Amino acid sequence: MDTLILVIIGIVAGPVLGGLVAGLDRRVTAWFQSRQGPPVTQPFFDVAKLLGKERTVVNQWQILCAWVYLIGAATSVALLFAQADLLLIFFVQAVGAVFLVMGALAVKSPYSQVGAQRELLQMLAYEPVLVLVFVGFYLVTGSFSLEALWAQETPLLAKMPLLYLALGFALTIKLRKSPFDFSTSHHGHQELVKGVLTEYSGPYLGLVEIAHWYETILVLGLCAMFWHTNVAIMAVLVILTYLVEILVDNTMARMTWRWMLKRVWLLGMGLSIVNLIWLYAR
Repeated sequence: MDTLILVIIGIVAGPVLGGLVAGLDRRVTAWFQSRQGPPVTQPFFDVAKLLGKERTVVNQWQILCAWVYLIGAATSVALLFAQADLLLIFFVQAVGAVFLVMGALAVKSPYSQVGAQRELLQMLAYEPVLVLVFVGFYLVTGSFSLEALWAQETPLLAKMPLLYLALGFALTIKLRKSPFDFSTSHHGHQELVKGVLTEYSGPYLGLVEIAHWYETILVLGLCAMFWHTNVAIMAVLVILTYLVEILVDNTMARMTWRWMLKRVWLLGMGLSIVNLIWLYAR
């Protein structure tokens, strides 16, 4: 019963928190750019407007892909709240992400096709890093279960600092922020054509946006696990991490996919491997 309650909380709280994070992101970004910016609740109004629009798709496959993407993202957050196995969470979110790409590949639009290919390259970049981070969790706790993590008496950040830095690469890609926002930009003013989301519109684009909120909470939740011993410090860590992401987004230009693969694999995976060797040798 306790697990069921946690699952329900995760499903309900995920899009609420994700929408608020998106709204705060817009306000802080506007502050960086000397603008007032929209209200914090603007993402909810945007999605409500999308859900109320006419249902138009190029083919029926897009409908299935949008729903599977949303269900995969929501399920991964529910599993995170239920303190499930990290590998299970990883594979569930990966299935949802693959269906988003499949929906983009199901249409003939060249912009959508290129966006899908770039999204696959992004997955190729960040998913190995996520796996290495989960291996670090295993070396520290002896299990991939989040319940084993909560049993630790010391924060993981002290034992996994380089893995946390590596997780920042995955966070930047999942949040669709510069310099890794080339499959679809997080900010509408940066692209005339929305890459992998080009052929999504109306309520199905709204479903994709809600799924993105879930993914934001999932990755931020993983960041929070690095300081599980104190809720206040956990919140400070997540806030500071997200502020750094916004700062990077506003100070760096979009790079090429080759640049992304080199940096994420060399730096992200390099930091991860060094930290894992240190954990194994302890």
